[in-house]
This record gives sequence, C-alpha cells and structure tokens, in this order.
Amino acid sequence: MTEVSARRSALIALAILTVVWSFNWIVMKAVLVYVGALTFSAMRYVFGTVVLFAVLALRGENLAPTPWRDTLIVGLAQTTAFQALVQLALISGGAGKTALLAYTMPFWVIPLAWLVLGDRPSPRQWLYIALAAAGLVLVLQPWNAQVGMLSAVLALLGGGAWAVGTVFSKRLFLTTQVSPLRLTAWQMLYGTVLLVVIAACVHERETVWSPTLIGALLYNGILSSGLAWALWAFVVQRLPANVAGLASLSTPLLGVSFAWAILGERPDASEAIGIAVIGVALFGVLRSPARNARA
Repeated sequence: MTEVSARRSALIALAILTVVWSFNWIVMKAVLVYVGALTFSAMRYVFGTVVLFAVLALRGENLAPTPWRDTLIVGLAQTTAFQALVQLALISGGAGKTALLAYTMPFWVIPLAWLVLGDRPSPRQWLYIALAAAGLVLVLQPWNAQVGMLSAVLALLGGGAWAVGTVFSKRLFLTTQVSPLRLTAWQMLYGTVLLVVIAACVHERETVWSPTLIGALLYNGILSSGLAWALWAFVVQRLPANVAGLASLSTPLLGVSFAWAILGERPDASEAIGIAVIGVALFGVLRSPARNARA
C-alpha cells in the first residue's frame, strides 16, 4: 500500500470513529441513571474484549500475546485509566464538555511522541496546537467559578492517560509486526482485568437492568469499546502519533453537537467561540498532512 492510500484509509477509519465515539458520549452519560460509572466501564470492556478476541479468531489471526511490557502500559493507560476517569467525570459533567476535555489527548501526545518516538512537530503543527489550546481555554473557562472543576480535572487526566496509550501503541507498531486488532485485544484484556477489580472494590449504586442499559452495552461492547478501538490502533499505525492525536479532535466537536441536540447542553458564548477555534485548528492540521502526502 502506498503512503497516499495508507493515509486515505486511515482518514476513512477516523471518520467512522468520529461518528461512533462522538455519539457514545451521549450514551455513556444517559446510562448513569441505571448503573454505576465504574461498573458500566467494567461491563462494556468485558463485552468489548470478548468481541475483539472473537473477531481475531474468526479472521484466523495469531492469538499469541503481544510484547507484554508495552502492551500492559497501553492497557493500563488507554483502557483502565482513560475509561474510569472519563466515566467518573460524566457523573457531574456534561457529555459535550467532558468529551472535549478528554480530547486534550493530542496536546499530551505532542511532548510524549517527541520524547519517546523522536516525532518532532513541524512549526505549522505548533501553530495549530497553540490555536487549539486557546480554544480549549475558552471552553474550560478557568475564570468561571461555576464550572465543575473536579469533572474537568478528571477528564483532562483521562486525556493524558489516553496519550500515553497512543504513544506506546505507536512504538509497538514501529518495532514489531503486531497487527492493530491483535494489539487492541491484548491491551484491552490487561486493562479490563484491572477495571473489573476496581469496580468490584468500589461500592456504587445498584444496577437497574433496562432496555436502555442493554442497548448501551451492545453499542459499547460491539462498536465503541470493541471494533472502534481496533480502528483507532489502525489510525495510529498509519499516521504519525501527533497527527493522529490532533485529527481525533473531530470527535469531541461532533460530540458537543450531539449533546446540544439530544441533551440540551447548549454551549454559552465562550464555549461556542472555543469550539469554533478548535474547529479551525483541526481543519489546519488535517489539511497539512494531506498536502504532504500528495507531495
């Protein structure tokens, strides 16, 4: 596969991810009426892990474990920490704002990718990073005492954890021949084990089984927690880590739109301007690698 076609395939996968993951923020918020945050996280990832290993088997791929050290780091960061932190953030935070803050992941990826992979950003990328950071400040509104800071901090820490998983996934792809699907399945298995242990040790509300909860588990287990993470690993494999991270900002932008339309979470003036600024930065960073690929 040529570099141009590889990038095109990765961007198509990213577009699918955008829709699946952005709508899932609404699902994750709505389901908290029926189940505890950590309990739901454990449930969805048990389901997702089973789905991924079933797909691996059906495709006839190698089921042997991937290199365990980096895979364990990815699992603890990308599955355990990220999912637990953002689900807890949703208890008191809005779905749209939590999504946007969790997707500060790209800004964590930049220094990590430079440190771990030597993936130095271009001056153009630094410009769009600064622009997107300014937009996030407008959304976060640190000057507004009424903004729920605990939820915001949990979402930001979740973004940092996801960045660690992204960079170490990229390192595995650069040093081994492991497939995105196989890595996703094994890292999810490691991370899910700890999620289940944490959920079992924390006393949460009693689970109320309902069609909404069952539907949320199916959506998460098959799509959001299962196949979508395999698509994300494919994107990370085909694109530079910093580009993949910045391009993923399309998900929270659409998530904010879904939250506004479905949950009535209407952004105020500062948030609306911040979202628009992030959109401009996203367009710029997506346009830059496309030009490079054509060249």
